[in-house]
Amino acid sequence: MIAGDVTRAATLARETLAAAVGLDWEQPADELEWSCWETVEHMIDDLFAYAAQLAPAHPSTTTHVPFGWQHFREGGPELTVFVDRKEGPAGLLHVFEASAAMLAAQVAYVPPDRISFHWYGPSDASGFAAMGVTEILVHTHDVAAGLGLDWSPPADLCTGALRRLFPDAPAGHEPWPTLLWSTGRTELPGHQRRTSWKWDGTPT
Repeated sequence: MIAGDVTRAATLARETLAAAVGLDWEQPADELEWSCWETVEHMIDDLFAYAAQLAPAHPSTTTHVPFGWQHFREGGPELTVFVDRKEGPAGLLHVFEASAAMLAAQVAYVPPDRISFHWYGPSDASGFAAMGVTEILVHTHDVAAGLGLDWSPPADLCTGALRRLFPDAPAGHEPWPTLLWSTGRTELPGHQRRTSWKWDGTPT
């Protein structure tokens, strides 16, 4: 996947979530243990982290860039980047847009063969772009469910993420339900819901 895929996914997500800036973002994000606010902060943090992993000229393939992180509550997400709550949901989405732009810029800039660490295995710029797209699509699903919004991302973005990160996903199903199944969020006909999962960002 490419930088434009990250930008497109983030733009669509931001436009969808912006319709709910007047609602209570402390609502749970669908079936997650996090609130809608925390889930968007998690997206922000992951997008930033993926950009950071790609940034060094000679990145490590065995450990992450050692930014500090913290929990704001037990059970909450681990965060390096967090948002001033006085800025409200509109500020949260502003930071989300900025982190997505950072990742897109790095994906567009770095050599395509640059390999950097990820907990699921080292990956390249295309892989980190696909990770960013997947984070955006599935966590926007979680937040949209918590806020009562409709969210159905484009099939081509889902297909790109599946091809890059989930090559063993079952064939013969629509891309969006298949991506939700691949990330443990739903059943598919003939396939029980996953209780654990991870993607494969191995460079292709």
